[in-house]
Amino acid sequence: MAPNSEQWLQQVIEEPINADRRICDPHHHLWDRQQNRYLSEALLADVVGHNVVSTVFIECMTEYREDGPEQLKPVGETEFVQSIADANTSKTTAVCAGIVGMADLSLGDAARPVLDAHLDASPNRFRGIRHATGWDASDAVWNSHTNPPTRLMEDAKFREGFACLSEYGLTFDAWLYHPQIPELTNLAQAFPNTTIILDHFGGPLGIGPYAGKQGEIFPTWRKDIANLAACPNVVAKLGGLAMPVNGFGWHKQPKPPTSAELAEATSAYYLHTIEQFGPERCMFESNFPVDRQSCSYTVLWNSFERIASSFSEAEKDLMFHDTATRVYRLEESTSSS
Repeated sequence: MAPNSEQWLQQVIEEPINADRRICDPHHHLWDRQQNRYLSEALLADVVGHNVVSTVFIECMTEYREDGPEQLKPVGETEFVQSIADANTSKTTAVCAGIVGMADLSLGDAARPVLDAHLDASPNRFRGIRHATGWDASDAVWNSHTNPPTRLMEDAKFREGFACLSEYGLTFDAWLYHPQIPELTNLAQAFPNTTIILDHFGGPLGIGPYAGKQGEIFPTWRKDIANLAACPNVVAKLGGLAMPVNGFGWHKQPKPPTSAELAEATSAYYLHTIEQFGPERCMFESNFPVDRQSCSYTVLWNSFERIASSFSEAEKDLMFHDTATRVYRLEESTSSS
């Protein structure tokens, strides 16, 4: 049985621990790629059984414009997702209520026309930019899909483009690897008026030279997360640890993990991040379909329920729904679309 296949995932079936819990899933992708199609129908099939009231699409280099200026090609992705959101017929889930796209911030001030074009393409839903900066010296670790250079967040041109975000009222989703967290902290300190969303716990690596070294890496990661959390303009997404890059290896196992196994393996990352940021600055995320390589949607969200079990209902409401809708201003998009 091929790992990651539908048949493989079906080996572990769980009922939602709390089917009534209001959820905003603030991090998923959609794409129509050869032999790997994941569009709104697939997402809605995955969320069945859960009370997912809204979602946020995060850029993934899909459906870029084929023609026109290079810097404006990512706007095609926003146009594509806007059309999906407009066509959504779900009575319960506002698919892509928020959209986070890509603009090459290393264009500096010349990024402004790109931001304008994104907002023109989606005036009610466009909320922010993700210019992925994940870079590592090891050839065994693949760099982000944007193919960034080393120390991009310290580059003067990148920061010139980054400075535009607060003027436009846009957020910044940060996708990086754990050795780069101090760079992000420095960026957050330099731009205190820009809301930065830390994706996937800052990308703790577990492959290549980092394989089998989670125990060695964790203390440094803990300290770096604490320093980052001291920046009040940063919020944290709780999820994304089921990717192969994190080194847990679930995608290679004969059977996918249960929610209890996921929670046991990953809870230390969640609990430390929640402790440092507070529930009011934390939001659970699916990172689907990327994390679907390791587990089903229900198993993943059940693991979140297990990890959050010691928190109050008010704190759970924040982490499962309210923080995401506040940070991405989703009430505006759902009421005006």
